[in-house]
Order: sequence, then C-alpha cells, then structure tokens
Amino acid sequence: MTYPSREQWLERLRNNRVWKSIFRRGPARTNRTRSLAIFGNVFLHILPVKVREKSLRVRATYYLGPFAFFLFVVLTVTGILLMLYYHPAAPQAYYDMKDLRFVVSNGVLLRNLHRLAAQAMVVVVFWHMYHVFYRGGYRPPRQFNWVVGVGLLLLTLFLSYTGYLLPWDQLAFWAITVGTNIIGYVPFIGHRVRFLLLGGNIIGGNALLRFYVLHCVILPLLAAWLIVVHFWRIRKDGGLSTGENEKREERESIETTQVEQEAVTVGVNDERKE
Repeated sequence: MTYPSREQWLERLRNNRVWKSIFRRGPARTNRTRSLAIFGNVFLHILPVKVREKSLRVRATYYLGPFAFFLFVVLTVTGILLMLYYHPAAPQAYYDMKDLRFVVSNGVLLRNLHRLAAQAMVVVVFWHMYHVFYRGGYRPPRQFNWVVGVGLLLLTLFLSYTGYLLPWDQLAFWAITVGTNIIGYVPFIGHRVRFLLLGGNIIGGNALLRFYVLHCVILPLLAAWLIVVHFWRIRKDGGLSTGENEKREERESIETTQVEQEAVTVGVNDERKE
C-alpha cells in the first residue's frame, strides 16, 4: 500500500474549497506566482486597479463601512485621551470618572463622545452587515471577507461589553454581574470562561484590570488587524458588491482560480525539468 507523498498532500490541501476561499494563489515559485504574491500583499498592493462606477453610488453602500471605520478612529483617539485620566484599580476608577465630570476640562464632552461613538458604531456595524447581506456580499468570491466582517461585528460587541465595567459604578457592576452569570451557564466551559474573565469568582479588582486590558489593548489590536484584512479583501475580491452581476463575478472568480492553479502546475513542472 502506497501513501501519498508530501507534495500530493499539499496539492490536495491547496485544492480544498476552504483553502481557496482564504488563499487566492499558490506558492510563489515562478515569475507569475511571485507577481501574484506582490499583488496579494496588503502593504504592497492595497489600492485597487479599477473601480466599478456602480460601486461609487451612495445606494451601493451608503458609506456605512467608512463611517464605521471613522467611528473606530474616534473611539481610538478618545480612548487614548481617557486613559490619561484613568487608573484601572478599585475604587480609584470611580473617582477618576467623577474627576472627568467635575475636575477635568471638557471631561464630560470627552467621555460622552467616547460613549456615544461606541453606541453609534454598534448600530452602524449592524446596519452595514444587514446591507451587505441584502446585497449578496456573502456569495463567492467574497465568502471569506463575509466571515471577517462577522468577526468584526463580534469584536464590536465585545468592545462595547468590556467597556461597561470601567466606570466602576452600580450600573457597571450589575451589568457585568448579569452578563458573566449568563456566560457561566454555558455547558462545560461556561464557569471556566467566567473565572477567566473575572480573575476569580467575584467582581473585584482582578476583573476590572482584565476588562481594562481586553478593552484597551487586546480587542482593539484584533479589530485593527481584521479591518486591514477586510479592506484588503474588498480590493482582491473584485471591489464592492453592488448586488448585480453576482453570477458573472462568481464565474470569473472560478475561472481566475483555475488559471492560477494551472500556472502553478506549469511552474512546478518547469522547475522539475530544470
């Protein structure tokens, strides 16, 4: 009984539908595939070569994606400014919130701008997801970017949730109490996830510090990385989905993938001959 070689296993993996959805090209072994590697790099080739006229219309997107990104930038800037006046420790966190209201110049404006931008971002991202779904943006070749968008939606909700505890007032305390208790009822792993989030069995200083790190470091970095991937895949998947000619785009995507695979096969055969 003969077993498939390493090259055969890799070839089967590259021909998988899931693999093709994520990676649009093969290994960079020839001049053609090396060029494709440059074109597929977000830093080297992020700008589109051409843009459809229909995608520039307001009805195509209502500029929901750029508006959500603008709100993310506003939240980043206001969040950095709020970090200058905040200590993630109990009970100092509550005193810092009081100082923002009564002591810091324009502190109320800064905090409300951050809070209202967060609420607006949740609404805009939900609206954006609905509009993309209505336009058929989940169909090939955009199915991977749809998954990235769902990940950004979940991160937006997690960012909003983790920011709830930071004021360290009664509203924050009981909101996190209810939320973590709900998480604790998840079968098998719920109590472990709750313990990991709170840093113990009660809401105290450990929970405040962990929510602060999640809200200010971990989740924003993940969101920024997915935003870059999201913008990059929009350009690589043929631009924005306008809800028209989706079948033609899907057929062209399949033909392009076949041509790329044939180029990779020819390049491998040429290298073996050499």
